[in-house]
Amino acid sequence: MLALTATDAAAYDGGVPGETMGGGEVYSPFVGRSYPDRVLFGDLHFHTEISFDAGLIGTSLNMHDAFRVARGERIISNTGQPVQLIRPLDFLAITEHAEMLGLATAMRTADPRLLADEWGRRTYELFNSGQEGRMTAFADIIDIGTVQGRDPTAGLDLDGDMWLDIVETVDEYNDPGTFTSLAGFEWTFTPQGDNLHRVVIFKDGADKTSRTRPFSFFEGSDPELLWDYLAGYEAQTGGEVIAVPHNANMSNGLMFAPTKFDGTPMDAEYAAKRVRWEPMHEMTQIKGDEETHPTLSPDDEFADFESWDVANLSGTAAKKPEMLRYEYARSALKVGLEVEREIGVNPFKFGFYGTTDTHTAIPATREDNYFGKYQHTEPSANRHNMEVIPADDPALRILTAQESAAGLTAVWARENTRDEVYGAITRKEAYATTGSRIRVRVFGGWEFDAEDVGAPDFVANGYRNGVPMGGDLANAPEGAAPRFLIHALRDPDGANLDRVQIIKGWIDDAGETHERVYDVVVSGDRVIGEDGRAREPVGSTVDIENATYSNTIGAAALAGFWQDPDFDAANDAFYYARVIEIPKPRWTTHDAAFYGVPLPDSVPPSVQDRAYTSPIWYKP
Repeated sequence: MLALTATDAAAYDGGVPGETMGGGEVYSPFVGRSYPDRVLFGDLHFHTEISFDAGLIGTSLNMHDAFRVARGERIISNTGQPVQLIRPLDFLAITEHAEMLGLATAMRTADPRLLADEWGRRTYELFNSGQEGRMTAFADIIDIGTVQGRDPTAGLDLDGDMWLDIVETVDEYNDPGTFTSLAGFEWTFTPQGDNLHRVVIFKDGADKTSRTRPFSFFEGSDPELLWDYLAGYEAQTGGEVIAVPHNANMSNGLMFAPTKFDGTPMDAEYAAKRVRWEPMHEMTQIKGDEETHPTLSPDDEFADFESWDVANLSGTAAKKPEMLRYEYARSALKVGLEVEREIGVNPFKFGFYGTTDTHTAIPATREDNYFGKYQHTEPSANRHNMEVIPADDPALRILTAQESAAGLTAVWARENTRDEVYGAITRKEAYATTGSRIRVRVFGGWEFDAEDVGAPDFVANGYRNGVPMGGDLANAPEGAAPRFLIHALRDPDGANLDRVQIIKGWIDDAGETHERVYDVVVSGDRVIGEDGRAREPVGSTVDIENATYSNTIGAAALAGFWQDPDFDAANDAFYYARVIEIPKPRWTTHDAAFYGVPLPDSVPPSVQDRAYTSPIWYKP
């Protein structure tokens, strides 16, 4: 087993149940237990009225509203509708756009600094001339800021003390043991309309985060410059910070390209920086799911899930098939193995988490409680056919109906604190769900057997004799193959589970990468064949007209043992678990039933939400 790092050792100090404490045996076996035994759910990509692309187009809810609804309170939405989560979140990060921070507030308050500027006054007057003028002003701001790459607010100092207000408000709502709040921002780089955005997450409180300011792409239009900013923050404050890419599916092949941003070959130093500062990837959110694509994974019947695959983020450039390989997490993990074979460092050794990327200040992720991405796409009878991404070519447009109900981040932690939540993320003991609160644990090792799945010390044994999600396996015993233990439990307020799978990717002696999907355990009396797959679908109980379903199929919990039948100890590999629910009505179907409107034809009426664990890597 790979030795623990200093960070890992600190995370798991104290032993496992049954060990002695201070040289003497104690009656309670839990006194010395300090491994992560709680799953926490939260959102790490979140905008309020402060962000220019929220506050300028109708979002009025502020940070206080955001934290109140995240903690379970009932609030009134931007369009005057009562909204509440079925259960509170455990943590939330506020991540406003670094670019044009303060512009939305200045526009609403007629800030004198804005009105004293020629562009500012003209835009303010247009913005307040009616709905048509508002949208024209917003389109102009987007064109200048993201397409032309110029900061229209440069020199106006509109942000003032806004960053201080953000980090102090975040601290106000941090309640160790009960609720964790985190500060962050979004670096919103979109060269030629291709998405290269990163969400920056700080571990620290305002005593440290107040000593920096958000780094915008106007200050640095290359991911390496963002990493330099992160390194500078840590050196200056002694704090901790990471960046997390998202929506690679709209980068048109840039996000996971095996080169530097300038197109030159990636070297070991660059790859090491990338994996150091970007240990996670935002796997799923409102703008589509990024696990894989049916073109990349033709043998995976679950590959075509909530796909946004027609263009880049601005809708200005069509997607080409050769771009897809560098846009999805599974293929990026394989590209990472190829790069490591060449230069000795894997730049894409990342874990997975999910978010909403809401611009309404409402972190609703359930299919039956979807409150949209923007104020004008909150629940209404006519929201399905609104354009989220306009484009001159109709084939490149994205409609509201195609938005996903979004995702959540789950972390395994010992307690609900910043140290624990951030620590779970950086060691990759975290996973993504597409909105449901599915619980899943996976351990990989060399000595597990099928009986370990049902043992009462499942978790303790997993840590004692293996590694959790995000870990590394090495030093394979002669003739051995990786063995995995998996437990999965449905969302207590949601759908039963269809199946639990292991996704494997590897590189062979010739440098070619491969992938394969294995069913580990399936619900009902279905049989897993010799090829490792249960080809019979779970079925469906969805009543489309009434937007209902029943849990008369599937299973509330699934647990399984799996040993790699095709292991080659000479070749690098990765493994992650995918847990899939039975079908249930999609949010668009709930809308159709509630408002009595036709179903949109751009999306299916039902959905099988899922969870993706961070990988476990094998290295010879």
